[in-house]
Amino acid sequence: MFHIPALTWTLTAVLLIAGSYHLAQAVRARHLTDRVNNTLHALMNTLMTAMLWNLGPSTLLAQIAILAGAALWFTLQAVARPEFKLLCAGNQGRLKCAYHSLTMAAAATMITLMTTHTPTAAATATGTGTTTTAAGTPTAHHGSAYTADTTTTAALGNTPAIALTLVFAAAATTFLILILRHRTTTTTHHGRKHPTRTEHALEALGATTMALMFATMTT
Repeated sequence: MFHIPALTWTLTAVLLIAGSYHLAQAVRARHLTDRVNNTLHALMNTLMTAMLWNLGPSTLLAQIAILAGAALWFTLQAVARPEFKLLCAGNQGRLKCAYHSLTMAAAATMITLMTTHTPTAAATATGTGTTTTAAGTPTAHHGSAYTADTTTTAALGNTPAIALTLVFAAAATTFLILILRHRTTTTTHHGRKHPTRTEHALEALGATTMALMFATMTT
């Protein structure tokens, strides 16, 4: 996905570390909801690692379906009634689940954008391309009209990537601010305490990774 090997390896390491953390949290979790949530996060990090290396192209539809289902699951938690204590509780918990829903949906969108890429570089560079008629006869396109079409298509296709790049860049900045503000704060969830700084650091790294991956799709 990236043309800079050092960046690819760095993001791979970040994703695998985050995935391992969530997997460990899933194993230690005492509640089913926590176990499912952390497992989904670990799975998302694994799928994003596969995206970096363009692995598993034959399972793209399955990956999109899994991530879309995960996004729906976190959305349901975010809007659940207060009496469902095992789901997101309080405004902070609901906001957190809503963000995780956005993250899952964004990962599914990233895979979708990868499968519907713009025309080849050769056709765009020369302003020449071919289509196939109903009779199966290739038809050439020449000149500025085709170039304008491909440019417009590329711009429209890049719009979601640009928007999500900005969203996750803002999210990364927000989590960095939270790290600085809450240096020793812990949050209690289902009778357990989690170091807020660790969670915010992982969220910041995840948001930065998402922003960088979407940024590569805008060029």
